[in-house]
Amino acid sequence: MKLSFVIPCYRSENTIETVVQEIRDTVATRTGTDYEIVLVNDCSPDNVWQVIKKLASADPHIKGICLAKNFGQHSALMAGYGQATGDYVISLDDDGQTPASESFKLVDKLEEGYDVVYGYYEHSAQHLFRRFGTWVNKKMAEAIIGQPKTLRTTSFFIMRKFIVDEIVRYPHPFAYISGLVFRATKNLGNVEVQHRRRIEGTSGYTLAGLIGLWINGFTAFSVKPLRAATLIGIICALVGFAAGIFVVYQKLMFPKVPVGYTSMLATLLFVGGMIMLLLGLIGEYVGRIYISINQSPQYVVRERTF
Repeated sequence: MKLSFVIPCYRSENTIETVVQEIRDTVATRTGTDYEIVLVNDCSPDNVWQVIKKLASADPHIKGICLAKNFGQHSALMAGYGQATGDYVISLDDDGQTPASESFKLVDKLEEGYDVVYGYYEHSAQHLFRRFGTWVNKKMAEAIIGQPKTLRTTSFFIMRKFIVDEIVRYPHPFAYISGLVFRATKNLGNVEVQHRRRIEGTSGYTLAGLIGLWINGFTAFSVKPLRAATLIGIICALVGFAAGIFVVYQKLMFPKVPVGYTSMLATLLFVGGMIMLLLGLIGEYVGRIYISINQSPQYVVRERTF
């Protein structure tokens, strides 16, 4: 059996060596297991690429990839998956939060017959904002891209090679790993692992970055937002029709009551806002089609160590 560990690296020059050493120590506990570690520098502003090159020159199990600009975590994972050769591919973080020491928990669970297994955290070490964001993301994923309600996803997961081969066939710039996994298989599993605090630093995701990631995932792999827009339009039309009937009734029954402009203005603002919102949603889909037709790259490799 050969394991491939794929790690996107960003602002991790002081942590990635610790993560790599933990992987080495973990693999050494199970005889007959070959491995490789694919480290993807997502154009980090620190010196992590120099650290990766040093690690790769000292250890033939390590592959280093340097991207030409910051393409984001999911595109960096796609770059790593393209070079992974293991029977099983494990994705984990570069900050020490995901427990590489528990990788064989994922392996053993996968060998029960699953195609993909996610580690999940009973007690998360993330702060309240990130936990809330994770909950929102889960509920939206269940409603829009078909995530099973019983499945708990994290950035620490393992996949069989044929799933990885299917994922890397996706050519467009809007990579979203969970969406690609859910459309490839429904044979998904969970196993509990420990969630640790970062060795150092903070999350690279801002609120804007998280919102952009959610929009990317839900517009790239589902048309349900467009169907929801249609439903909202129908509801607004019915409400407007009912309000019109009420106004006519009121005028006929109480002709001396003056017609109010405040309610009319509020209605116009509400309907106008909904129209702009739905046009923006449609524009998001059209823009993504345009960018994909122009063959915008998913990632660009500047340098590699192999």
